[in-house]
Amino acid sequence: MKKLMGGILLAAGLLIAGLSGLCSLVLLVSTLFSVEDPAGIFWMAGMVAVVGGIPFAIGFGLFKFGQSLIRSAKVEVDIDSLR
Repeated sequence: MKKLMGGILLAAGLLIAGLSGLCSLVLLVSTLFSVEDPAGIFWMAGMVAVVGGIPFAIGFGLFKFGQSLIRSAKVEVDIDSLR
């Protein structure tokens, strides 16, 4: 059951972090080509870091938590097979 839940969290985290990162990248690149003022670029980069960074961090956390669940399930199986 831990492997299933870990796999679900791993996939969800990967999707959230990946899509959030891609969206942030597209927004930054489009800002670079549309803004002439360097202050506007830095302001938009800060906004992308705040708005896009929070979902990315949540997705990355879900990914790492899913990995740890899968690893702990493998350790339990290995310990049970030794008995």
